[in-house]
Amino acid sequence: MNDCSSDKSKEILEKYKDRHKIHHHKINKGKGAALKTGFQNVTGDIIVIQDADLEYDPNEYSEIIQPVLDGKADAVFTSRFLSHRPHRVLYFWHYVGNKIITNFSNILTNLNLTDIESGYKVFTKEILQQIKHQLKSKRFGIEPEIVAKVAKLNKKGACRVYEVGISYSGRTYKEGKKIGWKDGIEAIWCIIKYNLFSR
Repeated sequence: MNDCSSDKSKEILEKYKDRHKIHHHKINKGKGAALKTGFQNVTGDIIVIQDADLEYDPNEYSEIIQPVLDGKADAVFTSRFLSHRPHRVLYFWHYVGNKIITNFSNILTNLNLTDIESGYKVFTKEILQQIKHQLKSKRFGIEPEIVAKVAKLNKKGACRVYEVGISYSGRTYKEGKKIGWKDGIEAIWCIIKYNLFSR
């Protein structure tokens, strides 16, 4: 899924169109909008969200889907803070902000996740079918919104949630990282909105 990236993503993806379904937005709509388009077009039994910037290593797919393959999980969130794998050392205040957002989300969801902002997630087809039409966020608010939707299924006993530690090769702002403090404020609002005022 290409959200009208300004680099050469479209040209690179077109090389694989004979083997994979490729979708392009004509204008940049945001991460949430890109995920929603992707969700409407997936056909597999296990769905993995993988950011294209490769901050998360695709070689770890087998490990993050293992709880689903073992029949133990319906949704797997990943954590940059649970693993002993290599982590690029970057911004202290991003780390603090993530901890605040994650703990606030946990208070309202009653989950004990360690990293709700990780962009590496796994769902069974059945779980995705239940939440994809409810998703509203167009930008980075999609992360806490997804957690809220999955948590509500978990409370009903309809979704078993696991968390798996991963490696992390984060980018600097010079290298193209886009998330900032305004996205943190949006995340707090989305946690409140989708846990307290949304079905």
